[in-house]
Amino acid sequence: MTEQLLQPESLYLTGNTSTLYALAYLDLKTDGPLVIELPPGMLGFVDDAWFRFVENLGAIGPDRGKGGKYLVLPPNHEGAVPDGYFVVKTGTYSNLLFLRGSIANGLAPAVENIKSKLRIYPLAQIDTPPATEFINFSGVSYSTVAANDVSFFEGLDQVVQEEPLDAIGPEARGLLASIGIVKGQPFAPDARMTRLLGEAALLGNATARAITYQPRIGGVFIYPDTDSAWTTAYANKNTTFETGGATDLDARVLFYFNATGVTQAMAATTVGQGSDYALAYLDADKKPFDGSKTYRLHLPSDVPVNNFWAVTLYDTQTRSLLQTGQKFPTIGSQTDGMTANADGSYDIFFAPTAPEGKEGNWVQTVPGKSWFTILRMYGPLEPWINQTWRPSEIALVQ
Repeated sequence: MTEQLLQPESLYLTGNTSTLYALAYLDLKTDGPLVIELPPGMLGFVDDAWFRFVENLGAIGPDRGKGGKYLVLPPNHEGAVPDGYFVVKTGTYSNLLFLRGSIANGLAPAVENIKSKLRIYPLAQIDTPPATEFINFSGVSYSTVAANDVSFFEGLDQVVQEEPLDAIGPEARGLLASIGIVKGQPFAPDARMTRLLGEAALLGNATARAITYQPRIGGVFIYPDTDSAWTTAYANKNTTFETGGATDLDARVLFYFNATGVTQAMAATTVGQGSDYALAYLDADKKPFDGSKTYRLHLPSDVPVNNFWAVTLYDTQTRSLLQTGQKFPTIGSQTDGMTANADGSYDIFFAPTAPEGKEGNWVQTVPGKSWFTILRMYGPLEPWINQTWRPSEIALVQ
């Protein structure tokens, strides 16, 4: 859990600093069916070992934000299922539990809500459930960035060996078998194949970067009838990445290169609820952002959110929080010291040093390092959804 919020030391793909994270990896092979006692007020989901959506929890799940008991069942479970649970069925043994808690009423109450009420334990131990251990990973150095060498394929082999054969289809199994990844068999590429796989990982990374940072597929640009650089993480707001019975491979790459975990709720924009994101990889002149220069973002007055908004900077190499002299590379409506213009609008500056008199409206950048940004709208209102309100392009300040 990020008891002091997510911080730049952690290389976590496009994580935010505006909500409290609580993450757990569920091992159903070891523990069997698992009980999750969920606190009220949470927002989260379960994804399987192949990062496919399984179920929503919390405000967007069956408990509707009131909290409750969930029961996560392993693949092909045949035992009795007791009453009184929201039942979650998954096709893999390993699963990611991803939870967020609002800090609107303060960070300490949000932490206490989780630590005092979140419980995860095997159904077999329901009579004497063990205590749930909480590990604070705020400021902890680790990386969730996918490998760019042969170890990427070693990780794939590990998933294939640990998960059921039918967790993926014959087509995917055949593709993996063509490079020596077969369930029940050792993955032992020779020197030639090791070299080729290492090159393939590099090329795959470069391809994903090009698809994400300068997309050419449809349904990505938020304001397609203009020359705007603002994009969405989901092409056509499609979280299944399927259109007309076919998987849109580029759309899938566009999302997963930058993100961890998927749920339909990330793209289901409901007035005043949930969140919606706008990403900018390029400036107003469609050039990559230069960490040595100064840029300005203008947000018109009456930013249309029910909860709050935030702008966060990321390193283009790691797709994680930009590491600067600031504790959080974020600014928004929850930021102390930020000032509005006389008309209620905001000017936000991105630069190595703050423009004179704009210290409260400044996010630091690093010379020699590029960056991109995500504008998060929590509880977006109608003017955001119908695009009668929109942010400016991020322009270079001469």
